[in-house]
Amino acid sequence: MRNYIVGCGQITWITDWSNPPPRETAMRDIAEAGYDGAPVHAMPGESPKDVITFYESFGLKPGPGYLGANWWDPEETENLVERTGAMAALHAAVSCDALFVADNGFQVEGPRGIPRMALAGRPTPEDSLSPDQYKIAGEALTRAGEAALESGVRICFHNHVGSFIETRQEIDDLWAQVDTTKVFQGPDIGHLAWAGVDTVQFCKDYADQIKALHIKDIDREVMEKGIAEEWHYMVFHSSGVFAELGEGFVPYPEIFGILDEAGFEGWLIVETDRTTKESPLESARISREYLKSLGI
Repeated sequence: MRNYIVGCGQITWITDWSNPPPRETAMRDIAEAGYDGAPVHAMPGESPKDVITFYESFGLKPGPGYLGANWWDPEETENLVERTGAMAALHAAVSCDALFVADNGFQVEGPRGIPRMALAGRPTPEDSLSPDQYKIAGEALTRAGEAALESGVRICFHNHVGSFIETRQEIDDLWAQVDTTKVFQGPDIGHLAWAGVDTVQFCKDYADQIKALHIKDIDREVMEKGIAEEWHYMVFHSSGVFAELGEGFVPYPEIFGILDEAGFEGWLIVETDRTTKESPLESARISREYLKSLGI
């Protein structure tokens, strides 16, 4: 029996970050498209009870939120442990037991003096964090994971193209530095595929540690063109690299088979950062119907 909770990220509805639509718009569409929930986000001054009431008004559950940060920066460690603990407490109060965490070094120049976002899909080993930075990140994540577990919430690390944790080697190198009883995997499967990772093998290797997922599909033609032409991340973003589930090349039937075999229980968050469809609602419906066709 599958114990998946299927959510949809609100990012698809935000086409202009300087003037986002009312948050009710995304929530109404997500509910209409047949999802169970959406990532938790509390507005300033909102209590956990307020959050629950808001989500329940649409028939939705609060799902795992997201904390992106420079975990490899020692000056950030204490603040990040505190922030993670506070976010975990909110998640626990709204009955969500997972929280995504990720690298946020998109605009940061790597060893070759090139921002990681400019190397989307094609970084070299030269562009990665140093061994010391991996160690700092691992220790910070472990401490943050401890803080979150005090509230019964697991932090799930989310890989991202255009960040310092993009490739399989970068993920593995980070994982060698974390305490895996306190830090878990929360992969973005679409970003793995875009980064050239064998998604099926990745899920086999990390199956027991995956506690939540972001899922999106990737347009192979756009991806390959962008890599060949050395596009910046934002050019991929605006050129249609993100596809609705079932319309790209990610082998989701195999991936879900691996998760089923491992006894996965938890959140799947559909996240199409930018859609090429007529509306975010259409995008959300296509991905939800695809998952239903797989029995999810």
